Amino acid sequence: MAFRVLNEHEVRYVVIGGLAAEFLGAPIATNDIDVCYERTTENMKCLAAALQQLGAKLRVARVDDDEDLPFLLDHATLAAGDSFTFRTEAGDLDVLATPSGTGGFRDLDAGATAYDLGEGLVVRVVALDDLMRMKEASRRPKDEAHLQVLTALREMLDETETPPAT
Repeated sequence: MAFRVLNEHEVRYVVIGGLAAEFLGAPIATNDIDVCYERTTENMKCLAAALQQLGAKLRVARVDDDEDLPFLLDHATLAAGDSFTFRTEAGDLDVLATPSGTGGFRDLDAGATAYDLGEGLVVRVVALDDLMRMKEASRRPKDEAHLQVLTALREMLDETETPPAT
């Protein structure tokens, strides 16, 4: 599993995107893992090592998955970009330093919650309101549809919260 490898390499990241929505309770299906990573030199070295262990290959729209694009996977390459999409032995993995509508890792990590996936595997998942902020800022059609689902989830959660005692 990609999360286990990221954790073994001590990568600092927050789960975002469709999988985060699933963790938060939204009925949103996804085929990939999206994470927001911390853009420090040390963390990008850890991320590059984890991606290498996962056999990461650059994934580009309209390019056959069997085509191996030339790509040097190291911390300097990660530092030169912001967002990358990869095919890995554990499935598709998208890594973003500054997702739309956010200030990046520190912004999202501040509200993130740790989720125990079992067998000692813990991941930090973006807060619902931060995920909604990202979906709203991206303005992609699929994100607008996801935003409607997330808004309904937010309303349901707000209704079930116990009001403070007076």
